[in-house]
Amino acid sequence: MRKANAKERILNTAGKLFFRHGYSEVGINEIIAKAETAKASFYQHYPSKKALCEAWLSDVHYRSEVSRADLLDSDATPRGKIEIYFDQLKSFMEQSEFRGCPYSNTGAVSGGECTGIIEQIQGHKESIRGFLREVCFQHVSDKKKADTLGDRIFLLYSGATTESQNLKEIWPIEIARDAALELIN
Repeated sequence: MRKANAKERILNTAGKLFFRHGYSEVGINEIIAKAETAKASFYQHYPSKKALCEAWLSDVHYRSEVSRADLLDSDATPRGKIEIYFDQLKSFMEQSEFRGCPYSNTGAVSGGECTGIIEQIQGHKESIRGFLREVCFQHVSDKKKADTLGDRIFLLYSGATTESQNLKEIWPIEIARDAALELIN
């Protein structure tokens, strides 16, 4: 098995720390120490903590995009795709001990000076919204109706994520999934 290079170690370490403790609670020196790399290596690959956070969010987004594209292209019915997507959220929340959405969490603490981070967050959220609209368009041939339905399901999904994190419970996701499935019927 190949050992991760310094850039990968820094990105992976920072991702775990940002996700676990939050962007504002993690310092560069902690990342460097836990990634077992030199400060010069850190700055060679990432000119700032902000740039590292943007790279982490971009990496998470890419992996999410691949997963959504696979689901969108699957043979599942639109209703099945919605059910699977909410079930994936349920699994993610349980496995992450209810840490919630890395984008929402980072946006809450990154501050207004972090334009690149905010753009990453907005792009990721729009991507989820677009995915849900596309799933609904596979179900309803009227684009305007599909977009409205997708937006409603997006809000259910986002709200379920937030409340599941707040309450450390799965039921908000289950209720939102059931409501989304009723909407798509």
